[in-house]
Amino acid sequence: MVEENWLFGDGENSSRQAWRRGLLSAGALLLALMMAGLLYLVAQSNSERDAAADRERRSYEIIMLTRAIEGARSRSEAALGRFVINSDRRLGTIYRDEWRIAGRQIGRLEQLLDVRPEQLELTRQVGLLYDQYGRELSRTASYANARRNWEALSLHNETAVSSAGAGITSTLDRIADNERARLAELSAARIETTEKSNLLATLLTIAGVILGIVALALAWATVRAFRDRHRADQRADELEEAVSQRTAELETLNAELRAEVTERVAAEQKLRQAQKLEAVGRLTGGIAHDFNNMLSVVVGGIDLARRKLDDDDEAIRRHLDNAADGADRAAALTRRLLAFARSEPLLPAATDPAELVDQMAGLIERTIGERIEVSIDCETDCWPVWVDPRQLESAIVNLAVNGRDAMDGTGAMRIAVANCPLDDRQINELSAGDYVRIAVSDDGCGMGPEVIERVFEPFFTTKEVGKGTGLGMSQIFGFARQSGGDVGIDSTVGEGTTVSIYLPRHGGAVQKASADAGSLGPEAGERHIAGHTILVVEDDPRVLRATSEALEELQCAVIPCDGAQAALAALSGSQPIDLLLTDVVMPDMTGPELVAHIAPDHPDLPVVFVTGYVGEGGELDQLENRMVLRKPFTMAELAEAIRTALRERTRAQIAAE
Repeated sequence: MVEENWLFGDGENSSRQAWRRGLLSAGALLLALMMAGLLYLVAQSNSERDAAADRERRSYEIIMLTRAIEGARSRSEAALGRFVINSDRRLGTIYRDEWRIAGRQIGRLEQLLDVRPEQLELTRQVGLLYDQYGRELSRTASYANARRNWEALSLHNETAVSSAGAGITSTLDRIADNERARLAELSAARIETTEKSNLLATLLTIAGVILGIVALALAWATVRAFRDRHRADQRADELEEAVSQRTAELETLNAELRAEVTERVAAEQKLRQAQKLEAVGRLTGGIAHDFNNMLSVVVGGIDLARRKLDDDDEAIRRHLDNAADGADRAAALTRRLLAFARSEPLLPAATDPAELVDQMAGLIERTIGERIEVSIDCETDCWPVWVDPRQLESAIVNLAVNGRDAMDGTGAMRIAVANCPLDDRQINELSAGDYVRIAVSDDGCGMGPEVIERVFEPFFTTKEVGKGTGLGMSQIFGFARQSGGDVGIDSTVGEGTTVSIYLPRHGGAVQKASADAGSLGPEAGERHIAGHTILVVEDDPRVLRATSEALEELQCAVIPCDGAQAALAALSGSQPIDLLLTDVVMPDMTGPELVAHIAPDHPDLPVVFVTGYVGEGGELDQLENRMVLRKPFTMAELAEAIRTALRERTRAQIAAE
């Protein structure tokens, strides 16, 4: 028993035994000193890791702040642009508020960068450019305040290409790029510090275990050597298992940290894209709304001029027809812009998507040509959806045309409709639930990631000049989002593309159109409304005048009102009113709010809503089951809407009797 004799000193003098015990004690003391040093190094390493993490958070905040400054500046410019066009002073207030927010955020950026000379200098440049650009925008706002709109519009166009505005964007991008580069360095340093801390912790654990073993050996050396040896082996096994377990935990934490960094970068990219689309959408929606009002005046004027012409004025009639065609094209363009901005006044109804696609088969084949083989695959018992059928048809036709162009006019196209339950955020930001998927697939040229990233931007197109407006996909995107759904794209370069529209399931049943809808011609519709008294409410004086003249031409008595208060005064008078024709988006009180206000006193008064823009107030829900007339409209459409509303009142009265 060599080990037992060594420990117990069998056959040796006491001085040698004391020397060996002293050697064990010295070893234990040396290990204790090593542990103290390791503890100090671990504490220092943890402190460095925490400092690196703090610097990373600061860099993240700086990057997000640059995006916030750019977003506030974009919203301010968008509000000023709309203010210049329609002189709505509320937009001027929005412009000033957003501009001040951008200024405060620049001040916050200077505070965050007060220890970084290079970044601080760039921030000071941003401040100088902000002051310079602010003075340029203030001149435009001053002219708009004075209602000198043409001068304001000219200044606004000059300001749009100002070096100060571009300088703000480029300088903020430089600041963000510098912080991203620094963030990469900080991340690498923090990972290195973490690995160093983990190594020191492992060493400290090993040293502690060894010190414990030595202490136990010294305490029990005179009792039982073999028992100590057995216990030392057990502790060694436990140490190995603990080290392995700790190493696995650290590897898991490192993997989670890397995933978090990747997720943050992706979230930042999505946020930047969302802010850009939101800013473009706000500006687009406002401009399209104003153009719709202008087009209403143009279309109404053309209709009235046509009625005043003699039959032998063919040349003049031809010119008016050309003007009407141009106005129709402009109206279609504004509808696409409003669809992207999610401000298109939809007329939703419970719709069977499979039946709608089946009925469109002939239209799609005529649209894309005979050289493309079209197959339609609709799942049986498809769920109904709550959408505007006309807008859904337009979206499917747009996708079919895009697929035709991608295949250069020859190939195979598949249109599929199927029920599709989704998990939370399985498709973009959609919540979990039941959806219907309408997919249009082609075997064309496909799209790369850089094209997919921009495909929903308005006016972005890969087609040749003159062969595409770049509004088709943005219209589909806006329609799907406005209907509570979303759009997904699966594309491979050289293999083809599948664009899928996801629409939420509707709980109600599909309503079939009534048999007599639209059974009367335009002349019959005009005869049915002649002699009625119409109360017209419109805040735009030009549209109010054009609508009133159109109704007078239709032999109706007109009571024009420039707002809700004037309408309330007219309704409280003694003159009987047969129908209320009101705009939806108005200051002080919207059209739906006006109708709700008068409902107790005039429950049976027919109402026709006129709108070219829904806005952000949730008016769309209030238009459900109401007669809605989209701007711009012709006199025939106006007469048909009024006739339908009057006919519905008559039916309700007969049913009540």
